[in-house]
Amino acid sequence: MIKVASYNMRKAIGTDRRRMPERTLEVLCEIDADIVALQECDRRLGERAGVIPLHMLEERTPWRAVPIAMRAQSMGWHGNALLVRKTADIGEHRRIELPALEPRGAVTADITTDGVELRVVGMHLDLSGLWRRKQAHAILTHVEGHATQLPSVLMGDLNEWTPRSGCLRDFGRNHRFAETGPSFHARHPVGRLDRIMVSDALRIVDAGVHSSAAARKASDHLPIWATLEPA
Repeated sequence: MIKVASYNMRKAIGTDRRRMPERTLEVLCEIDADIVALQECDRRLGERAGVIPLHMLEERTPWRAVPIAMRAQSMGWHGNALLVRKTADIGEHRRIELPALEPRGAVTADITTDGVELRVVGMHLDLSGLWRRKQAHAILTHVEGHATQLPSVLMGDLNEWTPRSGCLRDFGRNHRFAETGPSFHARHPVGRLDRIMVSDALRIVDAGVHSSAAARKASDHLPIWATLEPA
C-alpha cells in the first residue's frame, strides 16, 4: 500500500503565531507518508525561500522535494511542493499554470514507489468559486490530456466549503474523494477544505485527518492522509 498526504503548512506559522519549521517536520514525520503535497511551503516575497531549509529536509527526514522550483532557495512553485521518499523514482514533472487573479499554480510528477507508478498533482486553489472551477478545469485538462495515462492522485487545499458543488463536482466526474474529514480550522475543524482525490485505477483503503498535539499547533490546517492500493 502507498500512503499519501496533503498539508497546508501555512509557512510553518502555528496557531501560536510562531514560525517553527522543526514543528512542521515533526508533524510530517508523525504522518510518515510516501508522498506529500505541501501548500504554502515557501515565503511569498523576496527570493521566496523555502520555509523548511533544504538541508534540514535532507538531514532529518526520509524525503526529498520533487525539483519543481524555479528559484534556488524555493522548495516549490507558488507555494506548492511534492515530497517523496528518497527511495522513490521521479519521472516527468512540471508546473501547471492556472488561470487566476492572483498568482496560483499546481505541480505534478510521475512517481514510482513500492513498484507502483502514479501521477500526482498538488494544488492550492483560489478563494473565488468561479476561479476555482477554471483552475480545476486546467488541472483536469492536463491530467486527462496526457499522452500516457497513469493512476492519478490529486490533492491539496481546494478552498471549497460546499460539500458537492463547485470544483468538487468537476473533480468528481472522474475521481473519487477520500473520506478524510474536516481539517480547518486546526483548533476546531469544521471545514473540509483539504482533499485527496483518486482515479478509478486506485482503491482507497483508509483515510483520515492527522490531529496530533503537534499538528493542532503547527498550522491553521490539519494534515489529511489516505492509504491506497491498485484497484
